[in-house]
Amino acid sequence: MVELYDSHEQGEIVKKWLQQNGSAIVIGLVVAFGGLFGFNQWKLWQANDKQQAYAEFQAMNEFLTAGQLDAAVANFQNLQDKHAKSPYTSMAALQMARARIEAKQPDLAIKYYQSVIDNGHPNAIRVIARERLARVLLDQKQLDEALKVIQAETDIAGFEARFAETRGDIFAALGKNEEAIAAYQQALDVLEEGTGDRAALLLKLEALGVIQEGEESTS
Repeated sequence: MVELYDSHEQGEIVKKWLQQNGSAIVIGLVVAFGGLFGFNQWKLWQANDKQQAYAEFQAMNEFLTAGQLDAAVANFQNLQDKHAKSPYTSMAALQMARARIEAKQPDLAIKYYQSVIDNGHPNAIRVIARERLARVLLDQKQLDEALKVIQAETDIAGFEARFAETRGDIFAALGKNEEAIAAYQQALDVLEEGTGDRAALLLKLEALGVIQEGEESTS
């Protein structure tokens, strides 16, 4: 049965309903509009954060290009302090590591690479940093540590050939020729046609007494 009310009764019913449920409506509206406002503010903040991180990254690169390493450090520190989880910070650390190597400061480069391995974003950058760190350790004759670093990562999709070649170089430096040959062969097997330096791998294998049939090195 449908209940019928006159205008006065309808007004009284609405008033009573609002008294009972009004606070819930107000809260719901506040949450809804506040949530929308908060989401929009978050998106705006995220966009500004990316722009600021990019600006610091660009400024740092300009200093590095100009050979002003000390000046670049300040921009990198700003990235670390204010944009720790930004990919620009991870890329900046790789750039700073390279600059330290060129300045013959491998110990500082090692610290940069390790920071990316520990905290870098996204995962691919951590993988790149690991391979480069292993290379630096190899150059510094820290062979056992280099091998430990390169073998610690298993999620290396897209970098299999680089990791295998680096393992081969470390094994060769350790005098473990059989392991080095296996690693170089693995690198050749996974290397996509037209990518990487097949000739360099073939030369390394030839140096260990292995000649690949159907392949020609540049020697």
